[in-house]
Amino acid sequence: MSTPLQNHEPAPKVTVIGTGYLGATHAVCMAIMGFDVLGVDVDQRKIDLLSSGRVPFFEPGLPEKLEEALASGRLRFSTDFDEAAAFGDVHFVCVGTPQAADSSAADLTYVDAAFTALATRIDRKALLVGKSTVPIGTAARITAMVQSVSPLGEELELAWNPEFLREGFAVQDTLFPDRLVFGVSSPWAEQQLRRVFAPILDLDTPAIVADLATSELVKVAANSFLATKISFINAMAEVCEATGADVNHLAKALSLDDRIGGRFLKPGLGFGGGCLPKDIRAFKYRAEELGVGQAVSFLGEVDSINNRRRVRTVDLIRELAGGDLAGVRVAALGAAFKPNSDDVRDAPALDVARLLYLEGAIVSVYDPEANANAHRAYPDLNYVESMAEAVEQADVVALLTEWAEFRNADPDTLGALVNHRRILDGRHALNANDYTSKGWQYRALGRPAQAATVELASDLRDETPTLAV
Repeated sequence: MSTPLQNHEPAPKVTVIGTGYLGATHAVCMAIMGFDVLGVDVDQRKIDLLSSGRVPFFEPGLPEKLEEALASGRLRFSTDFDEAAAFGDVHFVCVGTPQAADSSAADLTYVDAAFTALATRIDRKALLVGKSTVPIGTAARITAMVQSVSPLGEELELAWNPEFLREGFAVQDTLFPDRLVFGVSSPWAEQQLRRVFAPILDLDTPAIVADLATSELVKVAANSFLATKISFINAMAEVCEATGADVNHLAKALSLDDRIGGRFLKPGLGFGGGCLPKDIRAFKYRAEELGVGQAVSFLGEVDSINNRRRVRTVDLIRELAGGDLAGVRVAALGAAFKPNSDDVRDAPALDVARLLYLEGAIVSVYDPEANANAHRAYPDLNYVESMAEAVEQADVVALLTEWAEFRNADPDTLGALVNHRRILDGRHALNANDYTSKGWQYRALGRPAQAATVELASDLRDETPTLAV
């Protein structure tokens, strides 16, 4: 990547407010690109961990990049907003927007607090940049808010630069994104964003320059489209189960249509994480507030289809167990919402394990990275330290998160450990013939009980998309 210097001007100094998944990744990558970066958070524990070179969550490649950035001297961390205001020329706000406790709306408490903390302290020309996923109209509201509390008044400008990260690929998606979106209100704000993203723009990365409202809408529209595509093929899986059709063959046939394509047309347990579920709910809620709820009412069914996959997975496990789960030993392979992540927010795998437990099953949960987070979310479940320990004497094995360790497991090796050779492939990640030829009963969502395997096109095996913190 090129140097951030343009026309011999000093490179802008960057602050990143919020050092969760998005913020920590953004701060590290900005430093890798050559900028002086200050990461800021109110959580002293996160700051201490990052300052010592430890990432507070699992993300492949990020620990190495953090070590590189710290060694360069271009990255440091603090809890001091006064220091941030004095330091930065461009301030990225990367705090979370969880679902509100009492509705489907986004909780903007952290966003408002971060912008206010900066605005009341900044006393020279600077640009505030939102990266958090927010409802349409938030940027306009915050612009008015920060200018009303800032000593600079209208001289303090705000822009929006939505993120499109996939957990497990966050470093790649930050350094080599497929597009940049700049929501701005002035040529000066656009210029500042172009300076701070110069190394990426020099790679001929497409940049969309838009108004604030459009830049907010891009992220939620993208997430809604992806969620809809995933739920569509899972709705077809429901039809396949009722008719004896095979959803894998169906998905492959659809993928060969250039108008449809195969990416994210992968049947299975559905999406989860801290992004798609809460974002489509917040989008629908905000559209209803704006009087255009009917236009996105389909998102309610997208959400319902996704949640039904969890219940249907339990139904299949119950069928495999003979109709009653009480006292049945189930090996739950996976707790994270997707592989290469330790994120269990709205995780389908963990929900299935909990539902099995509530029906009286004896559930042993194993995830290569997410056991600790899963235990905090559902402490009543039994967590074990290896796949072998999970499947020991199991009556049913349930693959719920498609980690490579599970996909590559040997059916004979597993068969020697279990009590009964019964497996539920919740992610269509296994070769059914490999298992059925070794005496396993194999079931998967949307496939007949004795379906032969079909090799999916490579693009149908893509990870379930998650683009946010």
